[in-house]
Amino acid sequence: MWHRADQDVTFFECYWKPNCSEETRRFIAIGSLEATQRKGPLQLKRFAPYEYGCPFKVILTNATLAARALPPLHHGPGAREATFAELKSETQMDYLPCRGRATDPAWLLAAITAHTPNRELQISTEEPAHSSTEQRASGWAFVRLGTRRGRLIHRAVG
Repeated sequence: MWHRADQDVTFFECYWKPNCSEETRRFIAIGSLEATQRKGPLQLKRFAPYEYGCPFKVILTNATLAARALPPLHHGPGAREATFAELKSETQMDYLPCRGRATDPAWLLAAITAHTPNRELQISTEEPAHSSTEQRASGWAFVRLGTRRGRLIHRAVG
């Protein structure tokens, strides 16, 4: 049975035990009402109303939190994903200059070493913007390494 979390989000939870396991698994299905983009040509001077859909996702969890509190906790690791994306795009962590056992770890260490002082500088000079949240978001709004590089190093002289 679907329960309403807020105006646009509904959820239900169910428990299921596969035949090959002794443990019961907790599944939480979350659906949200979202406007979808209309594809295709439009006639001139015609109004195109929004079309609403209800995409949903299912979270398999062993957390004992209430189902309403689980989605923010589930989406919390996005900040870590953004850090890895920044490492890959700004410090070329996804590039391997050689195929050697010693050079690949050295390149990875150099990429992380270039990224760390940027974060440490911001943590040591600024107060946290907020305390800990249920999404486990960072207390600081970090400036990306590419932004800092553009402001300090690549600044136009003039």
